[in-house]
Amino acid sequence: MFEKFSQSWSLVKASASVLRSDKELLVFPLLSAISCIIVAATFFVPAMFSGMFAGMDREQMNPLFYLFLFAFYVVQYFVIIFFNSALIGAAMIRLNGGDPTVADGFRIAMSKLPTILGYAVIAATVGVILRALQERAGFIGRFVIGLIGLAWTVASFLVVPVLVSQDIGPIDAVKRSAELLKKTWGQNLIGNTGIGLVFGLLFFGLVIIGGGLIVLAVSGGVLAITITAIVAVLVAFLLLVLIQAALQGVYAAALYRYATEGDAGQGFDKAMVAEAFKVKA
Repeated sequence: MFEKFSQSWSLVKASASVLRSDKELLVFPLLSAISCIIVAATFFVPAMFSGMFAGMDREQMNPLFYLFLFAFYVVQYFVIIFFNSALIGAAMIRLNGGDPTVADGFRIAMSKLPTILGYAVIAATVGVILRALQERAGFIGRFVIGLIGLAWTVASFLVVPVLVSQDIGPIDAVKRSAELLKKTWGQNLIGNTGIGLVFGLLFFGLVIIGGGLIVLAVSGGVLAITITAIVAVLVAFLLLVLIQAALQGVYAAALYRYATEGDAGQGFDKAMVAEAFKVKA
């Protein structure tokens, strides 16, 4: 267990070293989050005012709701995949020894718009189908469907790096992602799991420390100090979210590069990567 955590921490540090070299990579998850909020508000605020969700339960889900959900998923996935493509495209430039800019990331993402849209439609279709099945399944059924959803997430983990790096369609990109993942499975994707573990601990610490500071500020009875404490905790939370998203993008780019070239790229120690990403025979 300690060895696995040590490898995870090494991968986090390697990804962080790349991010320190290109702090502008944080722009992409920030814009993605803002855009996702705008998209959600654009869809759900009018829907709520129109009474679409009034009295709706699992037995009353109708085709119109799933059509609405599909449209939302397509737009939301398109936004997420677009900015993730920009992030990973810029990260790939850095891993190849270049010095990327925000404009480089957007240029790469813009060149892949049709493919990104195609993959967004595929992801939305899978999402709606899984949602519809979950709504009608019992506890065990929902658990099984959850496992199917997890399998889809794992199989599509490298789709965006594939889309960014290769001139192929979205369906072939999903197939290629699954092939590459089989080749470099490596201790249940220890790097990505490690990033989640490390940031899970950081979020937990933030909740404990930030919550304590807010309680102390409230008990002091000074409104300005209380507001400052709340804002500081929220900013710290947002920063952690952005850093985690950027690190996961860097890691995905490094994993793809290792799977296709045998080298994760600049900033990643070859011996450490080879141990974490054990290639199946």
